[in-house]
Amino acid sequence: MRPIVLPPNGIPRFYLGGAAIAALRGTEPEGERVPEDWVGSTTTVFGEAELGLSRLPDGRLLRDAAAADPVAFFGPAHAAGLGADPALLVKLLDAGERLPVHVHPDDAFARDALRAPYGKTEAWIVIATAADDASVAAGWREDVDRATLERWVREQDHDALLGALNPIPVTAGDAIFVPAGTPHAIGAGLLIVELQQPSDMSVLLDWEGFGIADEDEATLGLGWDVALGCVETAARDAAALRGPAPDPSEPVARLLPEEADAFFCADRLAPAPIAALDRGFAILVAIEGEGALLPESGEALAIRRGDCVLVPWAAGACHLEGDLVAIACRPPAPADRRAR
Repeated sequence: MRPIVLPPNGIPRFYLGGAAIAALRGTEPEGERVPEDWVGSTTTVFGEAELGLSRLPDGRLLRDAAAADPVAFFGPAHAAGLGADPALLVKLLDAGERLPVHVHPDDAFARDALRAPYGKTEAWIVIATAADDASVAAGWREDVDRATLERWVREQDHDALLGALNPIPVTAGDAIFVPAGTPHAIGAGLLIVELQQPSDMSVLLDWEGFGIADEDEATLGLGWDVALGCVETAARDAAALRGPAPDPSEPVARLLPEEADAFFCADRLAPAPIAALDRGFAILVAIEGEGALLPESGEALAIRRGDCVLVPWAAGACHLEGDLVAIACRPPAPADRRAR
């Protein structure tokens, strides 16, 4: 099984965006509110039966192809523990406007309140900004008590909610890790590669005026009394959410903090004369240049900026040639290989 260039998989959402993804991918925009491309996805949009699932170039759903041969896609160790579940969702996200302040449940809340197997810890890798003052916001600057949070949400006090978060300036190349439960917002004008647990659940604290139908939609149907239980109230150190600065001279550079290893892994890859991508399932997003991906055996795959490539375990170790730079996104690292 060889690496596969995946076709676009645009997902309509309530917020503006999509033109930056189309420019990256070399396609035409699908509309003003198609701001996400779910890459190599076996995850569906919340409440949908099929929307969100990726198709392979031959028309098959990736979910079905992986279920037919999970070892070839994910390797024997992964398949033994998780079957055909990649335990990962990768997105391209184009924030054409500031996203609302929102929170994702953790695994325990997702299981108990929503009967779902995963919460939604995520990470953002910035690949382009539309302005020099681009920023995100994540984690409370100071502890917030439940009564105050309830009042902000009840009154839809947008300024208070956003102002209570840590502002984090970002430029291309920056990476931010956002554990489940952490309130956050993505600023306008950011194009990011997002890694996350494979779920689509958001509690929208800051929902009024964002095209959200009502409080039922904003709370995943749970109501505020239950939904606010997934929001952490303790302050966070914004600096701890940043990933390490990658060394551009290294062919493989880690992008996320060590805490992320239990959920997903991301590296910046550049051309190298030896294998830069260890054997295993990965989603590659080419962000610069053009060249080729060379698997351990078989023909080279020509790729260029904007291509998104599924690398199955069966392809073996791979490396890049040309002037390519890519983001390699992987499922959770095995416990014995996580950074310590």
